[in-house]
Amino acid sequence: MSDKSAIEWTEATWNPVTGCDRVSTGCDNCYAMVLAKRLKAMGADKYQKDGDPRTSGPGFGVTMHPQALDVPRRWRAPRVVFVNSMSDLFHARVPVGFIRDVFDVMRETPQHTYQVLTKRSLRLKRLADKLDWPANVWMGVSVEDADHLARIDHLREVPAPVRFLSCEPLLGPLDGLDLEGIGWVIAGGESGAGHRPLDVEWVRDIRDNCNCAGVPFFFKQWGGRTPKSLGRELDGQLWDGMPALTA
Repeated sequence: MSDKSAIEWTEATWNPVTGCDRVSTGCDNCYAMVLAKRLKAMGADKYQKDGDPRTSGPGFGVTMHPQALDVPRRWRAPRVVFVNSMSDLFHARVPVGFIRDVFDVMRETPQHTYQVLTKRSLRLKRLADKLDWPANVWMGVSVEDADHLARIDHLREVPAPVRFLSCEPLLGPLDGLDLEGIGWVIAGGESGAGHRPLDVEWVRDIRDNCNCAGVPFFFKQWGGRTPKSLGRELDGQLWDGMPALTA
């Protein structure tokens, strides 16, 4: 967990769960998996459990951290908080009871705005009516290409006050993107060794779709060897659209 974050669309990260497994092409160059391996080598307590080498890696086994649940209660100033930047809250190995514990903390700290992001949209859909959704929780799904547009349909059935899309890393055009019921869209390119290229027209199409639908659009990065290699301007300007904060 961290009191600050370098991620442009949030202010802090909170990781009551760490570890994950690859589930789609967007996971191929997962930054969190690389970071977990490094943190394990440094002796970080939260990253000592290894995941399945076929889908995960050193230090990246799914692990619950009950001791981390109280962290947001100790933050005095309101924060925008990305939940589980190093995991997926709706991973099959995260018990429903622990997901409820996380939701309890978010409900009991209304001064913060929480951003939860998943690729496990089907499990999210199935559990949605078993969770109590507070007004300060934004729920999103990752959509890296047109093969995963169904995740948006699952998200639309979730009673979160703000539903958002993270089209990052964007790996192809999102033809047929329907923004009904969606309140925010983030897009960005991949970074790191082996990063895959981002076509400007893919990004423009998403931006134009957002503009037509009146949905805030946030362009995070072009990507490259490092996240900031190629900057974040699109057509000569920054796109930093966000919904109004609920906290």
